[in-house]
Amino acid sequence: MSEKCVLLIIGGGIAAYKNLELIRLLAKAGVKTRAILTSAGAEFVTPLSVGALTGDKVYQDLFNLTDEAEMGHIELSRSADLVVVAPATADLMAKAANGLANDLASTTLLATDKKVLMAPAMNVRMWEHAATQRNLARLKTDGVHFVGPDEGDMACGEYGYGRMAEPEAIKAAILTLLNDGPREMLLRGKRALVTAGPTLEAIDPVRFLSNRSSGKQGYAIAAALAELGAEVTLVSGPTNLAAPVGVKRVSVESAGDMLAACEQALPADVAICVAAVADWRPAETASQKIKKGKSGAPAIALTENPDILATLSKPRKKRPKLVIGFAAETNDVEAHARAKIAKKGCDWIVANDVSGDVMGGADNEVLLITKSGAEAWPRMAKDAVARKLATEVAKALCGKTRGWK
Repeated sequence: MSEKCVLLIIGGGIAAYKNLELIRLLAKAGVKTRAILTSAGAEFVTPLSVGALTGDKVYQDLFNLTDEAEMGHIELSRSADLVVVAPATADLMAKAANGLANDLASTTLLATDKKVLMAPAMNVRMWEHAATQRNLARLKTDGVHFVGPDEGDMACGEYGYGRMAEPEAIKAAILTLLNDGPREMLLRGKRALVTAGPTLEAIDPVRFLSNRSSGKQGYAIAAALAELGAEVTLVSGPTNLAAPVGVKRVSVESAGDMLAACEQALPADVAICVAAVADWRPAETASQKIKKGKSGAPAIALTENPDILATLSKPRKKRPKLVIGFAAETNDVEAHARAKIAKKGCDWIVANDVSGDVMGGADNEVLLITKSGAEAWPRMAKDAVARKLATEVAKALCGKTRGWK
């Protein structure tokens, strides 16, 4: 990708500080940023800090004669390849939805002929208000793209949807739009279920059994399916990752919770079980923290967890047309994967050797095994693995070929 330019409109909100990291990430990806800082945004980040990172003038005043002479708001609105609003406050969304233009930010949004991406951030009640949801629907109809908001604790002390998406998620959405996304929405109208991350099995209120899965590969697959137009539900164990753009995330902890959430998400056309589900859980969970005693370490009896992949693979009315499992192995990868596909009853297995730096790392090297054969993929970034797998899914479900340029 040749150097692209993003026009970043920074709205007023505590999340404005995240833009400093976003600008840095975009620069690392070879994307130049030019910024408009609203008067409210300037209460949270300074023109000096934004300008230092963009390496460019920060624009603030619609009626600044010097700015209008050098880079008028019409030219400013069209000089970039993409306009990004972050945080997109309720006020900025309302102005854009209703065609209001009384400051540099809103005037620029009305004058631009480029794609617009908004990253909303506001109090959960403001986000849920009928007026905001009405504006959201209108903006989507007008072709505006959105990333977030996320669910979580807010600066105001409340909890819910309204947190601005993390810089990495916004960067990913920006790069997708700058690359024009998929050539075709090959999976439009299809429903996908993806599991990701580890599960957490409680021993007592403070201890648990888990594993080293980061969730990165599962999240990347969910994002790739959504980019191809699928309606994606991501059932995720505990991770530090932001929900991918356009993906519905259901957060769970235990294997039992994950299975219940998967059943709730059916019917689906494809289910991809990427999560590293704990094979066992304590037979009993202590109601209080287990204390050290003179008799030494306590014996913890284990019982087997439900098998999510095998359950989803069983012949029944709600069985997805395509069920794909993952096999994380440390030896005899292909042999173990072939045994797994036979035992679980799934259609495909994506096998990988996790004895190195795969869990938590950025790259993966996998073997795609179907009932008709095996295909070894070279080591590549997990995002690339995800897109390649999403392409194979589109081919299997729709008979269509690669969707990315």
